[in-house]
Amino acid sequence: MNFSELAPRAAEAEQFLKALGNRHRLMILCELHNGEAGVSELQRALGLSQSSLSQHLARLRRDKLVKTRRESQAIYYSLATADVTRFIALLADLFCAGDAERVKVAKLKRRGEAKASCSLAPVASRGQRT
Repeated sequence: MNFSELAPRAAEAEQFLKALGNRHRLMILCELHNGEAGVSELQRALGLSQSSLSQHLARLRRDKLVKTRRESQAIYYSLATADVTRFIALLADLFCAGDAERVKVAKLKRRGEAKASCSLAPVASRGQRT
């Protein structure tokens, strides 16, 4: 792999990773990996105040990681691109399942029978420190 090709877009990659560097924004993206959601759904799922959630969503919109759809007065959020979706799926594969579960989910995904769920909570079977 030729990483010299990254140089012209290193600042863009840095912004992408900075946006993911906050656990609340990361969990918002994980929730949206499961499908489109409104602010109240995200607030219930994540336990964030509306103010905090709005600030994080604004950052994710600014960095083009999420997109919005308006329906009447409600705004619905979803992952902005297939690249963001793939990245969150990779994180789910790395952090959300133990080794046996990871193999099982990978097989089901190959057959189109499973969608990764993501909580990014530490997985005890991987021996991680919490």
